Amino acid sequence: MKRIPTIHKLTLLTIFVQLLPANSPNILVIFTDDQGYGDLACYGNPNTKTPRLDQLAKEGTRFTSFYTQTVCGPSRSALLTGRYPCRSKGWGMPASEITFGELMREKGYQTACIGKWDVSNRKAIIDRMPNAQGFDYYFGALGANDGGGVKFHENNKAAGSSRDMGELITLYTDKSIEFLKEKRDPKKPFVLYLAHTMMHTIIDASDRFRGKSKGGLYGDVVEEFDYETGRLLDALEALGLSKNTLVIYTSDNGPWNQDKYTKNKKGHPKGSIFWGSSGPLRNGKGSCYEGGYRLPCIVRWPGKVPAGRESDAVFATIDFMPTFANLSGFKIPDDRVIDGIDQTDLLLGKSDTGRETFYFDRAGIRKGKWKYLQAKAHFYGYAREDDRPMEEELYDLENDLGETTNLAKNHPKIVAELRKLTDELPAYRPDERR
Repeated sequence: MKRIPTIHKLTLLTIFVQLLPANSPNILVIFTDDQGYGDLACYGNPNTKTPRLDQLAKEGTRFTSFYTQTVCGPSRSALLTGRYPCRSKGWGMPASEITFGELMREKGYQTACIGKWDVSNRKAIIDRMPNAQGFDYYFGALGANDGGGVKFHENNKAAGSSRDMGELITLYTDKSIEFLKEKRDPKKPFVLYLAHTMMHTIIDASDRFRGKSKGGLYGDVVEEFDYETGRLLDALEALGLSKNTLVIYTSDNGPWNQDKYTKNKKGHPKGSIFWGSSGPLRNGKGSCYEGGYRLPCIVRWPGKVPAGRESDAVFATIDFMPTFANLSGFKIPDDRVIDGIDQTDLLLGKSDTGRETFYFDRAGIRKGKWKYLQAKAHFYGYAREDDRPMEEELYDLENDLGETTNLAKNHPKIVAELRKLTDELPAYRPDERR
């Protein structure tokens, strides 16, 4: 192949970067683990102090009908690809999936992933690890901390391990600040995907925060996370990056909060603690009820995203891919189904309308205020409600956020419509599974 002179390469790169839309933002996604809808003060928790996230909400928009997925790996593959987990395959996400990192890198963005990856079957499978999936830099653990420890990778190389779970929030924050200060190319916009391990399974806080909150050890961890997030936001400000950085904070799924697991810790190591709050929502992680899927989401982009706003529009992590496409100028893949929709107008306050529908993994659908669930055991095992009858369910989420009253028998036409939509969901067609 004929070698391109260096000057031509620079010219091509300049032209390439100029194809970015004017004022394309930097993007920072802060993704926590097993943190519930009701864990933050700005979402109603009376026992934890979260001043930095509360302030972030005042400076941006707080979403109250935001959906992720109900368990870890599926939530991450959905976020990265804009595709429901039955397509993107969750923990087993294949190398053929296309992430927003890959597409943004092609548009001239510098890309970094720090923290919990969890879509390569928790193994060092090179073509399914972050570097191969669109991220220039990676530091973190490929899986969870179920056994009380994590093994780190930096890019594709093993980088030690830790059994001190109280150090992880600070470590990942330090690595994120290090990226911004030392590894970032100031000539390029960046996307930083920071996926924390806390508050998953075996939680712990550092000595500085342990025993300080009114919410027990879990509250200590929440408050430390708030503090460390504040450090990261301060670093953005000190570097002059805040004004043109879209910051998104949310969590992967609801809290592991059923009494039979928090008390007995069945199937988990001694010392495991799960006691996050779903607030007014029913159930938690692993469930198709709102406590499993509906999470806090705060979005800030100064001068762009309205400040002090609360939105109940339906919005989801699967929408990140098309929204980022609009903001950074890449084209979403046309060789596969993308389930997300472009929510730019919603974020910028130009629209109050979100998604019309959202599907719960092989379980049912939300359309408008109505939520339909199929008559089957549609949980991940550890979130089962043992006394739940196997019958179709219909809830009016505007008037019954806690899903206490099954209205299926009162509205047979609505049930029939939503059953049909669920049965016809393209995500369940075998020819659409990649």
